Amino acid sequence: MIIKIYMQKQAKRRSDSVTIRDVAKQVGVSVATISRFINQNAPVSAETAERIQQVMLDMDYRPYAAARHLVTRRTQTIGLLLYSLQTDFFLPLLSAIESAVSENQYNLLVASYKSPVRKDSQPPLGTHNTDGLLVFADSLSEEHLTQLSRTGFPLVLLYRTSPPDLDIPFVTVENRMATRKIIDHLIEEHGRRSIIFLHGPQGQEDSKAREQGYLDSLEEHGIAIDQSLFMDGEFNGEVAYQNIKRLVSRTHPHFDAIFTGDDDAAIGVLTALNEVGLRVPEDVAVVGFDDSRLSTFLNPPLTTVRAPTEEVGRTAMRLLFAQINEEPAESVTLQSEGIILRRSCGCPYEAPGKLQ
Repeated sequence: MIIKIYMQKQAKRRSDSVTIRDVAKQVGVSVATISRFINQNAPVSAETAERIQQVMLDMDYRPYAAARHLVTRRTQTIGLLLYSLQTDFFLPLLSAIESAVSENQYNLLVASYKSPVRKDSQPPLGTHNTDGLLVFADSLSEEHLTQLSRTGFPLVLLYRTSPPDLDIPFVTVENRMATRKIIDHLIEEHGRRSIIFLHGPQGQEDSKAREQGYLDSLEEHGIAIDQSLFMDGEFNGEVAYQNIKRLVSRTHPHFDAIFTGDDDAAIGVLTALNEVGLRVPEDVAVVGFDDSRLSTFLNPPLTTVRAPTEEVGRTAMRLLFAQINEEPAESVTLQSEGIILRRSCGCPYEAPGKLQ
């Protein structure tokens, strides 16, 4: 499915007649204060920032193309905001982004950043040091997204959709149907009916969609929902390891399969099961999501959904450069590439796996 969101050129033409001085007069501050707000190169109080933002919205003022060229030159730098770099998942994404950045003779600036509660704090990347920004999942608060978007600054969201009132271009992966198919496989091909679901980070859209796919499959097969089978995995091997180890140590296992949430969590799950003497797949089937580069080397090799991670990076860069060049940008939801069947679910393993 491709969702098209075109920039409103007509609105942009209307806003060309509104100047930074008009905004400053309406807010009751100096032009320099408006410039600081737009470029985020000096502090502006939260109250003043809110007033400026509202006036810019009311006056349909989009200053990036005009004011930004007046106060600074292009940096030839693309920013990427992440909240972690600790998992293998990010390697193909970063590789695709870096390749596209280099092809366009730009530099890439990466920052690991989780939005704090304070609204007046500024993220490390933005208008002051980049020409456009990729934002992974929830690494930037909606307040900061709103502030950047309302100034017309080029933005693309990765693995999350846009807040409904902002229309920021985004790139996501279809999760619900892909998860349903891999749970269907566990039930129909291997007779597993007591399947643990490991949640990803709280509030993350990928995890919510995967949970819905899991529930869809249970409902289709007439399997009652067991709340004791829902656990935190955080898309993190250590968290998944600790929670599975804790579960098995305090009670006799009443599950016969685990959907780990993603492949990084699967590493922790397989380690925990091995330590407590549960065999995979004989006692417990294990499946993941993403098909990371390590999946085929795990013991046993991991059955997983192959997600188009590199394509996410390439598509995001295409959308970002379109905005930098003041061209239309489209939001895109990419389909997964199917299930890779390996031995962890109980299927015979034939390298490099079989797409289903």
